[in-house]
Amino acid sequence: MTAPAGSHPQRSPTGRTAPQEPRPGLRDFYENPAVPVASGTERALRQARMLAAALGPVGPGRPPATVLDIGCGDGSAAATAARVLAGHRIVGVDWSQDALRRAAPRIPRVVRGELTDGGLPFASAGADAVLFSEVIEHLVDPDSALEELHRVLRPGGHLLLSTPNLAAWYNRGLLLAGVQPVFSEVSLRRIHGRPGRQVVGHLRLCTARALTGFVAASGFEVVRVAGAPFHGVPRPLRPLDRALCRVPSLASILLVHARRV
Repeated sequence: MTAPAGSHPQRSPTGRTAPQEPRPGLRDFYENPAVPVASGTERALRQARMLAAALGPVGPGRPPATVLDIGCGDGSAAATAARVLAGHRIVGVDWSQDALRRAAPRIPRVVRGELTDGGLPFASAGADAVLFSEVIEHLVDPDSALEELHRVLRPGGHLLLSTPNLAAWYNRGLLLAGVQPVFSEVSLRRIHGRPGRQVVGHLRLCTARALTGFVAASGFEVVRVAGAPFHGVPRPLRPLDRALCRVPSLASILLVHARRV
């Protein structure tokens, strides 16, 4: 996953504003090999199919598209997408060196890049599509991140964003019972007050309404919102979880397809 984007600036002794480096605790957390960097095959497949429908097949008069998988993690999602996006050029981008080492065997091209400081190592308007999967919930400054994605996409280029849903069907019940929602965390060290055993570094969560409003305000036109299941749902409840994907506002995972205005 990419680094938590942009921290608040600090004033230097000269009065100039200088960007603050990410906190060492966050950097250490995301470079820890024990932190999960994959987010589910079914989500990746649904997202890739949405992008494939938008790009169309490679053929006469339709050259391969350049697709940046920003926050590629271990490359498993990009490898799943590559089977659906045959002929298109996928480039994996991540901030974590550990993630890139794991992604390299799965993706032909991997690049280290950050959503802060100097930005992503790509020219403006140089990409046809961006996959931004399970990243935004880890960011300190999502506004700057969306600005950077807007910069690297060509006009009309496609953004495929996915993130856990704060208002997932089971989270509504958990909140009514006074239980911390799934996906949300209050510590990077241990779980407090929610189901699950693994800390994954989520800093923020969105509902479908909040997410689409944020994406639209960042210079994108929202084309479609869909749902995807969560691989961590207990097995007896998985059929219900898949069925509720038809109602994105209740789904475990939100999938947003948007285009750069």
